[in-house]
Amino acid sequence: MSNPLKILKNGIIDENPTFVQVIGMCPTLAVTTSAINGLGMGLSTMAVLACSNLVISLIRKFVPDEARIPCYVVVIASFVTIVEMLLNAFAPQSLVTALGVYIPLIVVNCIILARAEAFAGKNGPVASLFDGIGNGLGFTFALVLLGCVREFLGSGALFGVTVLPEFFPRTIIMILPPGAFLTLAFLMVIVNKLRSGKKS
Repeated sequence: MSNPLKILKNGIIDENPTFVQVIGMCPTLAVTTSAINGLGMGLSTMAVLACSNLVISLIRKFVPDEARIPCYVVVIASFVTIVEMLLNAFAPQSLVTALGVYIPLIVVNCIILARAEAFAGKNGPVASLFDGIGNGLGFTFALVLLGCVREFLGSGALFGVTVLPEFFPRTIIMILPPGAFLTLAFLMVIVNKLRSGKKS
């Protein structure tokens, strides 16, 4: 698969990390109480994924097979540290606090390691970069969608802006942990139904 557009589509739709592969569930369920949190987490993961994929692809021929996983983790951890420092320097403090421990945990996120092992370790740098961007966009799309639904139903807002009048009932469970599972389940059904409909 060398066509960059096909690689992007694969990561966003065909092999979406959240709705199709069902990996990286910890941050997916934990930080999506609002759309802005989902966007922040998704873009942070995408930056790490794209950069680490590129570097891993460039060094893959020089790394002994027995040492590849530790090498991958060192590369990923380096980019996570850079992203965390940038967030602390430039992102709103409320976002940094909301994402909390989940930014350092990107190091062991299944999505990052899976793409490093399954794609970047076997393909060229350009294809690996696009694979990282595609999977990162797919993950970001899923987190923002989850965050929008949960924030809208749970607090009547979108991206922190109240859009429902005060008299409209709020479904508080949607911004609690059970709401994350419920929203994810319904969205997975809808997304996969749409995907299967396109194939037939």
